[in-house]
Amino acid sequence: MENHPPPLIHVVDDEASLRRALVFLLESAGWRVAAHESAETFLAARTEPMPPGCLILDIRMPRLSGLELQRILNERAIRLPVIFLTGHADVSIAVQAMKLGACELIEKPFKDQVLLDAVGQAVRADLAQRDEYLARQALRARLDRLSPREMAVARLIVAGLPNKAIGQRLEISERTVQVHRLHVMEKLGIHSAAELTQLVLKADRE
Repeated sequence: MENHPPPLIHVVDDEASLRRALVFLLESAGWRVAAHESAETFLAARTEPMPPGCLILDIRMPRLSGLELQRILNERAIRLPVIFLTGHADVSIAVQAMKLGACELIEKPFKDQVLLDAVGQAVRADLAQRDEYLARQALRARLDRLSPREMAVARLIVAGLPNKAIGQRLEISERTVQVHRLHVMEKLGIHSAAELTQLVLKADRE
């Protein structure tokens, strides 16, 4: 696992007493916590890059609701896991929340351990997602070492074409393909088409 800053749990709820109770519970469990009285104050306080963690979000708030905030986060490609809290749980809200990517929907009142378990799971998921992203970035950096022609050869190797067919596709000799293929393997530090395929597919994954 990569080195990440300590996780930060964001609590967004317009009810001050619940906000304080959540902060106390989470800090007692050892989490760093930032409390926000509205979706707007959360957005205003957000920094880049955001540390790992999760967002505990009241689903019904004045002005900007929890669902609307999650839509904004999705539009801005902010992939912080969201745990929704609601005192008015119903099927339609749950479906909307899950479609928007919520990792958990918890109905008030809830048991402390239920929330703490959900937070732990969400933070682990966020850390794993960040590690995957960094790994993809590292793979893409390796691929960036290739020249455009080498990259073209590499992608045709991944597509399963033999050297002769690659040469015909790129209008170069089979010998030139072999040279490019050798350079691809050397630059990427790999030894087989299977390794190349795995590397390119992982790098291309969103």
